[in-house]
Amino acid sequence: MDIILVPGFWLDASSWDGVTPALVEAGHRVHPLTLPGLESADAPRAGIGLRTHIDAVVDKVDSLDGKVVLVGHSGGGAIIHGVADARPDRIARAIYVDSGPLGEGGVINDELPDDGDGIPLPPWEAFEDEDLVDLTDELKAVFRARAIPEPKGVAFDQQHLTNTARYDVPATIIACEFPSSLLKEWMDAGHPFTAEPARIRDVDYVDLPTGHWPQFTKPGELGQAILTAVNHSG
Repeated sequence: MDIILVPGFWLDASSWDGVTPALVEAGHRVHPLTLPGLESADAPRAGIGLRTHIDAVVDKVDSLDGKVVLVGHSGGGAIIHGVADARPDRIARAIYVDSGPLGEGGVINDELPDDGDGIPLPPWEAFEDEDLVDLTDELKAVFRARAIPEPKGVAFDQQHLTNTARYDVPATIIACEFPSSLLKEWMDAGHPFTAEPARIRDVDYVDLPTGHWPQFTKPGELGQAILTAVNHSG
């Protein structure tokens, strides 16, 4: 199976390095992506928005044969959901890593402080305690050293979706910060945050208790969780 790995904010393709060995050893073809504007700290970010990133992943899907699995971490969840909207017949499964599908009109996070066309990684004090579970001082230093400013438009742009066939794409949510039982409670209660995933017809849940960046704090376990989800995709 071709597996496309979409990083979250401030990260490039190399952020998946600790996750991919389990997938490769199982015989899968992995395609970790560096999205436009995240090639380097000096990369131009003007004019790059959420649709730019969705289109970049769509282009990757179109370059491959047969069905693919999409994996999106954090803000990458909104991106892969946009791809599922654009190419629902090409996606065997969408896997959301501590993230979920973003519905029509939603934004990933328009409260992040920008610096012109980019959003630098905020200080750790700006994050919730749940985000930082298992992220040691050493991992924080490594993360900050590699962090690339996120294009502002990706965080601030509204999601626009047109194809209800996206709800037929099977999904797996890998729950890290909050247990899947809590996510299900929110869905049952009609919480706006979970409105879009509640519409997906086939959703599996996997609990991987850690902070918001399991590719750093529990990379091997995340690789195995993704592999299990891929195996459910046939």
